[in-house]
Amino acid sequence: MQLEVGIHTLRLKHRFTISRDSQEAAETVIVSLEHDGITGYGEASPSRFYNHTAESVSAALEAAAPLLEHADPLQYRRLLDSLLEELQGNRAALCALDLAFFDWLGKCWGVPAFSILGLDPALAPISSFTIGISSLDHMREKAREAAGFPILKIKLGTGEDVDIIRALREETQAVFRVDANCAWSIQETIEKSRELAALGVEFIEQPLPPENLDGMEKIYRESALPIIADENSITPADVPGLVGRFHGINIKLVKCGGILPALRMIGMARTFGLKVMIGCMIESSVGISGSAQIGPLADYLDLDGAILIDNDPFRGVENHRGRLVYPLRPGLGVLPRG
Repeated sequence: MQLEVGIHTLRLKHRFTISRDSQEAAETVIVSLEHDGITGYGEASPSRFYNHTAESVSAALEAAAPLLEHADPLQYRRLLDSLLEELQGNRAALCALDLAFFDWLGKCWGVPAFSILGLDPALAPISSFTIGISSLDHMREKAREAAGFPILKIKLGTGEDVDIIRALREETQAVFRVDANCAWSIQETIEKSRELAALGVEFIEQPLPPENLDGMEKIYRESALPIIADENSITPADVPGLVGRFHGINIKLVKCGGILPALRMIGMARTFGLKVMIGCMIESSVGISGSAQIGPLADYLDLDGAILIDNDPFRGVENHRGRLVYPLRPGLGVLPRG
């Protein structure tokens, strides 16, 4: 197998701000894996929060490339498990390879990846559309622009969080989900949960910094809304420790290492009675299409990364006002543009 690695800059349509960061573009790593005349594509959109950059992911992949030259892609499960050590634990790099293998396998067998997994895309939930932090007037404008999306994910972590939700509720009757990205305190979360519940918010995502797991026990007991783990939900090993602290987990392929680890996390979540969200970073259609393959297993989807950018180098699964439309092409269903 021949591996090629490239770094791409994805330009956002609008500046995107959360409680700890603001960006106008995001770097992503896209790989191609060729064997027997078939090419599979994968992607990793790394985050500095998880100690990954496009450069570190690219370097890890380049170092692992010689190990793939004589490997059998049909032995992908054993190969991917062994590669994590060779990648020095870089799960973002593993994600890119995992997706490339599933894309290659689907093309080799002539079926979509969701068919390999025995899943029906018609069962995928509606995806949310994200509104980042900005001025209140601009967030109102974004809510009006998002008319037609039945679910909105609102980024919070300001001194005006409840006022923001109250103002946006005047603009739309869409379902609201809020994400504090670790910006709140314990008591703040409990108090805001009551006000947000009255405004029709469905759940709160990651209110506390990930190191404050003990604080989540009090929130779990006293919150008026369900709490979903994101920054605390990285790998399968994290899931047991979230029981009794969160009501559900947000799984992102680039955090856990791709489809195979995500399937393990979903199985563990179901065993422990946790809800499952499949989320994303700012990604091209390669990463979004990869995540969409396991969408039918989720309770909630947040797969809007590709519709937030204006220079997507691929086309694949489409987002029609929150409803995912899967192409009937093999693998991940992705094709390079141009």
